[in-house]
Amino acid sequence: MKRILIRSGKSPFHAATHAEFLHQDLFGTNSGNLLFSDAVHRMLLTPDTEVVSNGIRTDASEQRAARINDEYDVFVVPLANAFRPSFRASLDRLSALIEQLTIPVVVVGVGAQVGADYDLGTLGPMEESVRRFVRAVLDRSASIGVRGELTASYLRGLGFDQVDIIGCPSMFLHGDVFPVPSDPGTIGPDARIAINLSPDAIPVGDIGGLARYAFERFPALTYYAQNLVDAELLFWGDTSAEAGRHDSFPLQLTHELFRADKVRVPLDPRTWLDELAGHDFAYGTRIHGNIAALLAGTPAVVLTHDSRTLELCRYFDLPHRMLTDVPADTDPAELYEQADFSGLLNGHKERFTHYTDFLDRNDLANTYSHGDAGAAFDARLAGTELPPSVSLWDGADDGALRYRFARLREQIATDRAAAERRANDLARKNRELQKRAAAAEKRHVTAEKEAAALRKRVAAVEKRINGIERRALVRIGPALRRRVAKQKPGG
Repeated sequence: MKRILIRSGKSPFHAATHAEFLHQDLFGTNSGNLLFSDAVHRMLLTPDTEVVSNGIRTDASEQRAARINDEYDVFVVPLANAFRPSFRASLDRLSALIEQLTIPVVVVGVGAQVGADYDLGTLGPMEESVRRFVRAVLDRSASIGVRGELTASYLRGLGFDQVDIIGCPSMFLHGDVFPVPSDPGTIGPDARIAINLSPDAIPVGDIGGLARYAFERFPALTYYAQNLVDAELLFWGDTSAEAGRHDSFPLQLTHELFRADKVRVPLDPRTWLDELAGHDFAYGTRIHGNIAALLAGTPAVVLTHDSRTLELCRYFDLPHRMLTDVPADTDPAELYEQADFSGLLNGHKERFTHYTDFLDRNDLANTYSHGDAGAAFDARLAGTELPPSVSLWDGADDGALRYRFARLREQIATDRAAAERRANDLARKNRELQKRAAAAEKRHVTAEKEAAALRKRVAAVEKRINGIERRALVRIGPALRRRVAKQKPGG
């Protein structure tokens, strides 16, 4: 039995509660991470393999590396936009772990993140980190799988040729068959619309305006947020109403989408897809929010705002529009009417073959060529009772009050202990400063005494010099007067 360790927040078969998801951040700050890691898990689960989740956080200790070498045959690392400055520290930790491994390491779907203009200049400061990571991976695998042509070109420019463009593994959740998007008919006021928005797209387009327009025209609207902060906001609430805080982007409970209870944060991919299957159309700036809709058979259009979204749209021929060209009052019906899904559907088999060829090159069996086409995975997942998406807490007992009180108590204790440590540290530093001040004062007093003694010695020397001068004048004075007298005329 081949044992595969996979970097993912949790196993697809672990039914974590909402509190557990948030407490441990099981989706690595973004729901989309589980969509592609679960797809890899399903792809690699064959009768001859066991797939184990490693967790999303990287432990680069010697002990952890030794354990991985002893217990597993290969380490598979699904990634997304990992080549970005904000991920540099995490990438370095991952490199530190991989450098200690003696087993194969296969990276699936990594990408660079820059602007939609594909200007790679912003990645300059982390170039050495990227080189280190890719070098460590390619020392342990036949090639590295990247999201699209931009990332491939970037890595080749750094001197790496063992690069395969495979896109994002989430697109192959159903293997070589991609669901044909359903026909929503006329997208009118009664349409069930799913919208998804990214905070980092705010500088690029009128995200707040898009949200407001959709809210005002579609009563059956659902806003699918994906970040941990969104889930925490739904689960814990905030005081934005009491504080009078308002923002056009839905990040506070005062936003109309929250007040109308139209915000959800998906956790497990299966429930996410089940919910999206009940919608007529989806659109927005989240690449995995729209991929999830398409995988559920719901037509979707991506509003691209950076290279990570644009690169995948171009590779998979996903219907998309540049966010800069989409005004706030754009009607979803217009987006659907202009969407062409033929390239996505017609090219899927070929792209799937590229993906399986990549897995073959890296000695990874897949469920379609070497197994049951995912039947065992699907059956086990169907028997797992997974939680629904996180929705707005109204303050009532929803079964998680015990956790909330316990968590708050722990946080208070943690904050108190941290405050005590800071106070003790400040007290220690204060004592050290007092000692240094006392020592400086002592040195100052000593210096004053030494200066006084020196002044006394100088005065004594000056006195002696004056005395010497007077005695010298007494002795040589008469002789000088006689010599002067002799030199006078007639003397």
